Amino acid sequence: MQQIIDYFEHIPSWQRALLLAGGISFFWILESFFPLKKMLYNKWKHGGINIFFTLTTVVVNFALAFAMSSSSAFTSKNNFGIFHWIQVPLWLNVLFACMVLDLIGAYLVHFLEHKVKWMWRFHLVHHTDASIDTTSANRHHPGESIFRAAFTSLAILIAGAPFGVVMLYQSLSAILSQFNHANIRLPDWLDNSISWLIVSPNMHKVHHHYQQPYTDTNYGNIFSIWDRVLQTFAKKNPQEIFYGIDTHLQEKEHNQIGNLLEIPFQPYRASPGKLSK
Repeated sequence: MQQIIDYFEHIPSWQRALLLAGGISFFWILESFFPLKKMLYNKWKHGGINIFFTLTTVVVNFALAFAMSSSSAFTSKNNFGIFHWIQVPLWLNVLFACMVLDLIGAYLVHFLEHKVKWMWRFHLVHHTDASIDTTSANRHHPGESIFRAAFTSLAILIAGAPFGVVMLYQSLSAILSQFNHANIRLPDWLDNSISWLIVSPNMHKVHHHYQQPYTDTNYGNIFSIWDRVLQTFAKKNPQEIFYGIDTHLQEKEHNQIGNLLEIPFQPYRASPGKLSK
């Protein structure tokens, strides 16, 4: 386990890029052979838009990497955080650290993005996607990437996670997010079994249904336990799910990069059950 941590602590940028691109390519191909839903859309144009936002996310995360590395360095130098406070086997300590990173740096911020209006305006870009596939995983407004990085830094402090563990979690997060967004069909028994441990494709697709209450469920990133314990878990037949968001159903609103970048600064549109002020 220590060798794995050491590897991810010094993982070259090109290998991280290869991991990201390789994951997208793998699930992109898999979608063609085992599609969950047969969607009528221009897969290349759709992918191009989402790859643009993938690149902006990479740029923002690179710029803010100093904050996350500084948080990790602080915990190591001062023996601060859960990783340094409990005496358990290393593999279990790494698991606990990843769970804290997932709870605070992914689930909590995601939950708040649906409850706090100004945060929702940025996160809305992700939900406007009317054709969910593996490229949708990284469709985030650059502004959203900034406050997600802030929550990740907070999670690192609480977890006391060494930088190698942070990079390990980030890598797993990227791959599993591509997996649960992918338009792939798994046998129901397999998808249901997986969803007791990690977020499965069918589980996450519920979150992308265009209407509440389903939009505000299944916030999990890697571990599905948070939704089950915190009672935000929901199920729905994948074939009955309509992707997108009911406030931005026009193609020009969700299929043009220029408009997507402007959405957080446009007049707020309330949908049934969401914030009205």
